[in-house]
Amino acid sequence: MHLEFKRLTQIKPADITALNNHPKVLQQMPLGSPDFDDEKSRSWAEEKDAQWEINGYGPWAFVIDDIFAGWGGLQKEGDDADLALVLHPDFWGTGKIICDEIIRHAFDEIHLTSITILLPLSRKVSRFITRYGFQPDGSVNYDGVDFRRYRLFSDHTDGHIMAERSEREVFETRR
Repeated sequence: MHLEFKRLTQIKPADITALNNHPKVLQQMPLGSPDFDDEKSRSWAEEKDAQWEINGYGPWAFVIDDIFAGWGGLQKEGDDADLALVLHPDFWGTGKIICDEIIRHAFDEIHLTSITILLPLSRKVSRFITRYGFQPDGSVNYDGVDFRRYRLFSDHTDGHIMAERSEREVFETRR
């Protein structure tokens, strides 16, 4: 598997539209709606990419074996860097590899002290949350939808991700 991290503006708007309108993806995103078109996808990608200039971090497009697999990364939510991950159902098994890299980037490259992840109340807490050591950190409401917030502190990972990653290095990462 060849994994690349790219800017969202490098992805064809039609591919973003297809992902963000996919019924299985929308089931996981209570704030999503099936009204994306190519123009909306283009401006959405530009807004997401602008976060890099504003915050020093932002979301990426994930390309696996030359196919747009999804998007995610760190997005500013209040004072927090929030981890987001949206994958096409054909790539749902690749989330752990991608999250390892996002978390490594957060703590080893941009030296954040913590990151958060938000889960709608309709979602069960996944093994991902507990495996990495995310801890409950209250709740927030966006546009009338309640989310549970979980926080991971940088000192909680101390080499865990990099050791695990080096044991199973099966992909290349380029930015």
